[in-house]
Amino acid sequence: MEPRAAQRPRAFVRVAGPDAEDYLERMLSNEIATLTVGDSCEALLLTPKARVIAPMRVVRRGPEDFLLVTEPELGVTLRDELVRMRFAAKAEIELEEHRSYLLVGAENGGIPNQDYGIPAAEVLDQEPPTDLPLLGDEELEALRIQAGTPRFGREIDDRVLPAEAGLVERAVSLGKGCFPGQEPIARLHYRGHANRRLQVLEVEQAEPGAELLWEGKVVGRVTSAVSGLALGYVRTEVPPDAVLELPGGKPATLRA
Repeated sequence: MEPRAAQRPRAFVRVAGPDAEDYLERMLSNEIATLTVGDSCEALLLTPKARVIAPMRVVRRGPEDFLLVTEPELGVTLRDELVRMRFAAKAEIELEEHRSYLLVGAENGGIPNQDYGIPAAEVLDQEPPTDLPLLGDEELEALRIQAGTPRFGREIDDRVLPAEAGLVERAVSLGKGCFPGQEPIARLHYRGHANRRLQVLEVEQAEPGAELLWEGKVVGRVTSAVSGLALGYVRTEVPPDAVLELPGGKPATLRA
């Protein structure tokens, strides 16, 4: 795909100060201390039971300065939770305002974004070039669904574990020190398995919330959909070549 611009609202939280690195290393699911200036990683803020409070990308802007990029509805929640747990840590935690656009099809000059299965970046405090074609909301959503990327409020809520949404591979370090939610994540990873997982489905048409049936039993639910594609949670015992059934008898097949 040639580079195109898209609008995707975001919220931004600044964490800065002498203890910022240590505090984020203790609170977030991924390696923060190893980031060099200019680097970034995906991470999660979790409850002790490993439910997702907020997914984010952490950008290290300086030795003591980090920017957390999250969904627009989660900025205040993320700030408030980090402030609540700060205790004696010497770190300023506050919302920041930035203008941003998403550059899809290239990563030049922005914060990397891995949500769409192709190179993409979030560009801050710049206007999109006037000669750059625009990518519509439905086209952007189709790329996200095709890439199997979960989104908060759709695939990610208080019913979902990170392993079920495929978030452990992209946003969790299993080798770092303790952080909220680490124990249940490690226990499931090393001693068990998730009972369901997020899957890309080929469909004619589907609605979020629709049940998925196999051999007459409910084995999952749709979470996001566009024409021809959907995301949904499907129980792990369902074979990859199974044909599932949506309401009205419409078929849904798992994309390999």
